[in-house]
Amino acid sequence: MKLKISALVVLALASSASLGAAEKLTTGTINVISTTPLPSIGLPLNIIPANIQIVNRTDLKNQAGVSIVDFANNNLQGVSIQETQGNPFQPDVTFRGYSASPLGGAPQGISVFLDGVRMNEPFGDTVRWDLIPTFAIQGMQMVPGSNPVYGLNTLGGAIAIQTKSGRLNQGAAIEASAGSWGRKNVSAEYGGVSKDGSVDYFLGVNYLDEDGWRKYSPTTVKQTFGKVGWQSETTKIDLSYLNVNNDMIGNGLVPEELMNGLGRDAIHTRPDQTRNSLNQITLNGSHWLNNDVMFSANTYYRRSNQKTLNGDVNDTFTGDRGDAGSVCGDTTSGSTAEVCEQAVFNRTKTRTTAAGISAQLAFNQNIFNKKNQLIVGTAFDRSISKFGQFEQEFNSWDSTRYPSSAADDEETATNFKGKTTTSSIFATDTFSVNELVHLTGGLRYNYSKVNNKDFLVGTAGYGTADAGGRHTFARVNPSLGLTVTPNQNVSIFGSYSESNRAPTAMELACADPLNPCLLPNAMASDPPLKQVVAKTYDLGAKGNLAGNVKWNASVYHAVNHNDLQFIHAGTNSSMGYFNNVGKTQRQGLDLGLSASIDKLTLTGSYGFVRATYEDGFTLTSESNSSGEGSGDRTIEVNKGNYLAGIPKHQFKLRAQYDVIPAWTVGANLVAFSSRYMHGNENNKHQANSFACTPGEDGDEIPCGKGKTGGYTIVNLDTQYNVGSGWKVFAKAINIFDKDYETTGRLGMSHFGSNGVWSDDTLGTRLLSPGAPRAGWIGVRYEFGGAPEAK
Repeated sequence: MKLKISALVVLALASSASLGAAEKLTTGTINVISTTPLPSIGLPLNIIPANIQIVNRTDLKNQAGVSIVDFANNNLQGVSIQETQGNPFQPDVTFRGYSASPLGGAPQGISVFLDGVRMNEPFGDTVRWDLIPTFAIQGMQMVPGSNPVYGLNTLGGAIAIQTKSGRLNQGAAIEASAGSWGRKNVSAEYGGVSKDGSVDYFLGVNYLDEDGWRKYSPTTVKQTFGKVGWQSETTKIDLSYLNVNNDMIGNGLVPEELMNGLGRDAIHTRPDQTRNSLNQITLNGSHWLNNDVMFSANTYYRRSNQKTLNGDVNDTFTGDRGDAGSVCGDTTSGSTAEVCEQAVFNRTKTRTTAAGISAQLAFNQNIFNKKNQLIVGTAFDRSISKFGQFEQEFNSWDSTRYPSSAADDEETATNFKGKTTTSSIFATDTFSVNELVHLTGGLRYNYSKVNNKDFLVGTAGYGTADAGGRHTFARVNPSLGLTVTPNQNVSIFGSYSESNRAPTAMELACADPLNPCLLPNAMASDPPLKQVVAKTYDLGAKGNLAGNVKWNASVYHAVNHNDLQFIHAGTNSSMGYFNNVGKTQRQGLDLGLSASIDKLTLTGSYGFVRATYEDGFTLTSESNSSGEGSGDRTIEVNKGNYLAGIPKHQFKLRAQYDVIPAWTVGANLVAFSSRYMHGNENNKHQANSFACTPGEDGDEIPCGKGKTGGYTIVNLDTQYNVGSGWKVFAKAINIFDKDYETTGRLGMSHFGSNGVWSDDTLGTRLLSPGAPRAGWIGVRYEFGGAPEAK
């Protein structure tokens, strides 16, 4: 039945296809891009019914940064970040209220591709941004909306990244920079083309080491990327290899009192270490069957490993509450023995092996003397993820909040495997009714199967909770768009699109309220979860004024059905389970303007998003002043409450001035409004409320606001071309040294403002402090190559 439906979908669209030349869809503009993750014939940007943001290599070189995320946060419309992990390579990226996060448990909603290969980890749809080497990026497109052609998890948008080749990057380059936080960064690359022009090659490496601006937060990043290509008049083949080995410590959120007492560089508990490694081989190919039909495909094999080590408060601690004369563990009075171990090491190991293949045919030919482009394709992906979690309890903390004095041997808490198989078939067609009106339609059928196996079921001390199970998810997602181009300088568009996200192996293994898990760690039980379906309306316009002024404006309305969220359970703010919470909604406005005036280039954007829950549910939030009950306090989330962590307003301005032809100076201003904190999903926590006193269990409610404040940051950069291939550059961030936070949570802590352990749990605002003023200077030497490709 599934195969019959898939075949009918493709045949229905293919019946209108015929052959034609690529240039027949060109309407005078030379900005042509692929509308799928794979290489394609492409469409003129002005007839695509979406405001696609394009980043090229020159843009990235003009603003030296840590990662592509750093550039996106400073420049792209609708993008913001939350630094939940406290490490520059592990941010949560938000676009139009949808997230692409490396953190298990965060609601994912953006698909990310590197040379057509999906970079969302199969185990939890997470995105490990440190695995994407910025030095190897040739270009990037930010595609808004629920475009089904980009497959699973494209709820709010897709990011398609293309890597460098030797054909476009001939010659060698060596770059080195150093500065604040003990950061040292060295990279080298070399590209070229064979004498007969048929073979090209590129190799690059990057090494970064820093102490981090917060205490005990070093990071080491090692990235290698290589590509070899062959092409003829009709065929192009690229084989690439990516190797990454990173060791990152990001000590996460910190209690407000601790930060006020010990400084903004303070940490809560340590270490919070993540070691990521990746080996990925990708083979991309395209072939012109004739002048009007293009076949393209890719296949990949990737093996990723992640190891984490977290020093955490022991969630089962029930020791001395400060009663006079009490001794932890004393049962002489007949009371139940207390758990006295204050700290625990949580270790995890995740090993994922994945492989897949995608293929498509692109046809161009007039239909009834009307321009038309049809793309039909299919994809198959399979992954196996093995996950283990290990725990070791410690009696106490040392003076730096590091677990000390082991109380027991390490124990295995989870031993789990998830197999995921996804098959899909898709088609998209763009038909030009005339030179002014263009229709775009698409369909994609996704079929996912997830098989989980719990290796600890039935073993001594594990209980009966079973993380195993078999699950299937299937859906046909449509899209329809209309573009009107009164002339080459104005484009008006509207679209409707749907896309789905199937629950991952991690979420399905942690979905039982009676058996909550410690994210991203222990798993238990697997009640069925529903797949998330996003439905998006987008209306906008874009164009050019006087040749050197570009503008865009769009409004959107997106609704997630059966949205998935990690529900915190009980007194442990880390434990919980995944559950469908009904509808959530994002609606907003994006405005953009750019201009070149003599030596000055200006780019500005404004974004507004209203992200709300549209159905009610109950959460545990012990530190929310509006919570009910004692101990495990609960809050009621109602329709219209705002989602946490998403700024309602954002404004970005980029100015770049050519002082002389060899010297440029640039500045970025980014401003974000306040955000509701996690734990305040009902938006009702009151600062300085009557609840700011010890509760029955010795707990306290934090007296601060249930929001993190808005902030404005200014960054500077400059480059000078010395000549003979030499360039020097410098960058400074947060030049006015503003104190700010990118996210926060209403939570609990055992550490007061002096950093000393207390047996009482104290309600607090856990915050992610933004980086202070910092700067770096560097040099780049380029030699032996052709002129740079723009």
